[in-house]
Amino acid sequence: MDRDHLPRFTAAAVQAAPVYLDPGATVDKAVALIAEAAANGAELIVFPEVFVPGYPYWNWTMNPIQGSPWFERLQRASVDIPGPHVDRLRAAARRHGVVLVVGVNERAAHSLGVLYNTLLTIGPDGELLGVHRKLVPTWAEKLTWTGGDGSSLKVHDTPIGPLGALACGENTNTLARFALLAQGELVHASCYIALPVAPADYDMADAIAVRTAAHSFEGKVFSVVACSTVSPEIVDVLAGDDAELRELFGRPRSALSGIFGPDGRPVTEPLVDEEGIVYGEIDLARCIQPKQMHDIVGHYNRFDVFRLEVDNRPRPPVTFTVSPVVPPPATPGTPATPAAPAAPEEDV
Repeated sequence: MDRDHLPRFTAAAVQAAPVYLDPGATVDKAVALIAEAAANGAELIVFPEVFVPGYPYWNWTMNPIQGSPWFERLQRASVDIPGPHVDRLRAAARRHGVVLVVGVNERAAHSLGVLYNTLLTIGPDGELLGVHRKLVPTWAEKLTWTGGDGSSLKVHDTPIGPLGALACGENTNTLARFALLAQGELVHASCYIALPVAPADYDMADAIAVRTAAHSFEGKVFSVVACSTVSPEIVDVLAGDDAELRELFGRPRSALSGIFGPDGRPVTEPLVDEEGIVYGEIDLARCIQPKQMHDIVGHYNRFDVFRLEVDNRPRPPVTFTVSPVVPPPATPGTPATPAAPAAPEEDV
């Protein structure tokens, strides 16, 4: 990033429902929305959490035995990385020259029982810059997703500036947010799902706004927050004829999307509940002056008092160590055979 010419650009936050449990159709919808946002001048487009192919609401409305067949449906509908669905998203980013953040359900290569809540960050050339797996599934989500590791907690150098991304409840995790800010993050993507199944006293729209404003204000950064919606088709699939569940899924103030500035205020009016795209103008030069007052990754901290250490090593399920080859004893009067070098460790 050229600090003498900080980027100015239009960001788009997509608030939409997936074509539930249909990855191909959902990617079709995403590609169309990317084209629409790009035609309106967006250079950064952020999609909701696990947009492809949807969120496991059954964890909140069914017991684990009832939800088990739904887990299998989601596993069969999830995406592989690399894979054809990701390739189509990369192609769309490249075709329109946009930076893209989109949430997917990712199948693990090593196990049919492992799914990850994953955020993809894709550059305007179609390069897959980041694959961030949600560190801690929230509450009932633990019935579906396995947590990721610190290897994906990265800020990516993009044409629109240093970009980081977190999924839903991770934006409550102060240390995860600080780890991104301390890597120079100036643009933050927050990806959420509509949560009408939350406890009765929980206002999801307010919760999203508070967390987004807090990160923007604390870090003096711009945040683009994108949340999914619950379509009538999703209600039909999950609630059927259950009137109580249908009413629950129709609960208002379950989703909010928008763009927030380094003062913690929305750049433009956020969108609540309805499908649509929110656009906002981002000027990274606005991040400079607020940092003179509070720069929590610089002068407004005491690194002699506080220290955050992040273990960013990948955590594979198994590591194989190949034993070195031991040469046979040398015959008297003949030169010894040199030992073969030890083989490196292989991570799987």
